[in-house]
Amino acid sequence: MRRLFYLDTLKVLLTILVVFHHAAEAYSPYSAWVYKPSNKDEMMPLIWHFNSVNAAFFMGLFFLIAGYFVPRSYDKQGVWVFVKKKFLRLGIPVVLVTAFLTFATGQLEVGHLWYVESLLLFCLVYALVRRFVSPMQVKSNISLVGLLAVALVMGVGGYFIRQVSPQDNWIWLLGFIHIEPAHYLQYILMFVLGVLAYRGQWLTNMKNSTGAISLLIGSALVFGDCVRNDGAWNNFVYQWFGIYESLLCIFFSFGLLWLFREFVNGTNALQNWCSQQAYGAYIVHLFVLLAVQNATDSIMLPGIVKFFIIGSVASVISFVVTYLLRLVPGVKKVL
Repeated sequence: MRRLFYLDTLKVLLTILVVFHHAAEAYSPYSAWVYKPSNKDEMMPLIWHFNSVNAAFFMGLFFLIAGYFVPRSYDKQGVWVFVKKKFLRLGIPVVLVTAFLTFATGQLEVGHLWYVESLLLFCLVYALVRRFVSPMQVKSNISLVGLLAVALVMGVGGYFIRQVSPQDNWIWLLGFIHIEPAHYLQYILMFVLGVLAYRGQWLTNMKNSTGAISLLIGSALVFGDCVRNDGAWNNFVYQWFGIYESLLCIFFSFGLLWLFREFVNGTNALQNWCSQQAYGAYIVHLFVLLAVQNATDSIMLPGIVKFFIIGSVASVISFVVTYLLRLVPGVKKVL
């Protein structure tokens, strides 16, 4: 299978978006981020719009892209090599980071590697299913109606889940898997969509009309989330946010996939280098970001300026640190 360079580029940008998302947490009065600026004038009450849009789609899109490559990896390697490599690449970072954070905080803590932990779980479930079930035949294209149907299933399910477990409520599944139930159905379905997309080659075969309309719908929903504050529109979106967010996730994600396929489907030395470091940058960025935030705490700047500077610096350092770590013998097998 020829390499889909646009997925590499999209993963890099999503990784940087994660860094900026966590950088923004420090300046939101509504978040519980571990660092808060000593200068309270840097707080930005409206930055929650940025994080609300991010949370609606970016981790789900990560799961979709990861799921897309799982069937090919399994078919090529077989079950035992597949499982071994997933434990190596996903399990080792989870164990190391969990051990460090648990020691540092005095309680069981997996931090931002909840994503890697869940991805490992999904891969193991996929391997178990494939041991007994042959790959299913999948239609070679996906339509707007199909995307809408998935979004509604995701949204209605998410709506009822949020009635008992609201957003940002995290629990320990089986005592050691850290999940947010409000978004977990989205992550499961996006991973499954990634698997099906590979089987049906949806990303390659998606019509331009489907992709463009998806991007327009998704962008409109992003705009709608950004402009809500108080009043009837905010109350409506808030009441039905499980459904609204799912529509945003599906249409904006497939719209971005089409956009990058059509207009960013190339590579160069920098893009290739960034792609190689993206996974490791996700793993180390939390520690880099906290170090940068604390080191710059005494520098007085407008909050929005400091947010962009810290997000940019932490992103660059995270990629460079990953590159240096990958020079250590054996680390490339994990990062």
